[in-house]
Amino acid sequence: MTGTKSMGLYAATSIGVGGMIGAGIFSIFGTAVKISGNAIYISFIIAGLVALLNAYSYAKLGVRYQSAGGPIEFILKGFGDGVLSGGLNLLLWISYIFALALYSKGFASYAVTFLPPGSAQLWEKVFASAIILIFTAINFIGAKAVGKSELFIVSIKFVILLLFAAAGIAYMDTGNLSISTWPDSKNIFFGAGVVFLAYQGFGLITNAVEDINNPETTLPRAIYLSIVLVIIIYISVSFAVIGNLSTFEIEKSKDYALAAAAKPFLGAIGFKIMALAALISTSSAINASLYGGANISYLLAKEGRLPFLFERKIWKRGTEGLFITSGLVILLANFLPLDGIGMLASTSLLIIYVAVNTSHLRLLKETGAKCWIIRASLLSSLIFFGALIYYEYVSSKLTVELLLITVFFCFCVEWIYRKLSGRSIKERTE
Repeated sequence: MTGTKSMGLYAATSIGVGGMIGAGIFSIFGTAVKISGNAIYISFIIAGLVALLNAYSYAKLGVRYQSAGGPIEFILKGFGDGVLSGGLNLLLWISYIFALALYSKGFASYAVTFLPPGSAQLWEKVFASAIILIFTAINFIGAKAVGKSELFIVSIKFVILLLFAAAGIAYMDTGNLSISTWPDSKNIFFGAGVVFLAYQGFGLITNAVEDINNPETTLPRAIYLSIVLVIIIYISVSFAVIGNLSTFEIEKSKDYALAAAAKPFLGAIGFKIMALAALISTSSAINASLYGGANISYLLAKEGRLPFLFERKIWKRGTEGLFITSGLVILLANFLPLDGIGMLASTSLLIIYVAVNTSHLRLLKETGAKCWIIRASLLSSLIFFGALIYYEYVSSKLTVELLLITVFFCFCVEWIYRKLSGRSIKERTE
């Protein structure tokens, strides 16, 4: 990529933080508490440690193979050109599209709480489409705008969540945190598999590597710093919620658990404050994920995955991937039911984590990484994948079926396209 590199440590870190602290913490908290009970913060710690293991692999690979493709480039380097690499590439792109659709729907559901009753149905679709269009425009301006806007959004979100956590901890009932009421240890671990969804997003930083100043040192620092900051936020928020609501109350208000937890110490205004935090969080998740997803979409086209039609330059710039991604997200958000789609997207991304770690084992001589850390990362990802599949199977067999269909679709499309076109992924010149 040519041009001036415009992202420093804090802007790059904000991309990862924005991708992680998005719809996840607001949408899955109640569900996770149903499993982990008042030990939810332990689940967040376990999931955070697994995220850090995967971060090691992403950091090493990201420095060695500096590409806007991020994990796509890592998989290609390890497995080479073939149906496996191509199918995984498509799966990653579709996962981002699913996640973005979920984030936009989450944004819309919180946005309508500020409107008069009875106007939700129409305005949900308007808000879901509008937020995608707004960040499409921001991303079109360029990487510098993405970094600056994400840093601004994440800063506001951090202040709100930290104030909420601080006030909640100050007023919490310590009896709600009693170890004697913890669930079985297997439930705590299973809950960790669920809340791991809230840590998926740090890999987006590798997609921005070509825009990062001094990536050899900035990229690893940004990845690790983003995860550590998010762990601190999640633990603090967990204390604030558990300390002010019983597990029964959290399960009862699971769709807006954080907002409900603010009422005991902030009153009615607390609900609106946390609703605003949800809007900001989902916005930053959309901003960060759209940036990564658009880059992935373009690389898929440029390196041979999408039809040649999508390789045309729009206004002499490589932003066609941005428009394709945004268009598909808007279609999904407006015309498809997205119940369980977040779990589907996260499970798909876990498949990518497994693939990246497996690929990294083949590239150890080039990256200089420690083999035992990569193996630990691979094993933990496989365990979490199994936990999520089990959860999905118990709670919604349809979600498992959709996952199988999605994976099957990606590899079939890849295989058919290769047979018809004879095209292969081009090796990137370093």
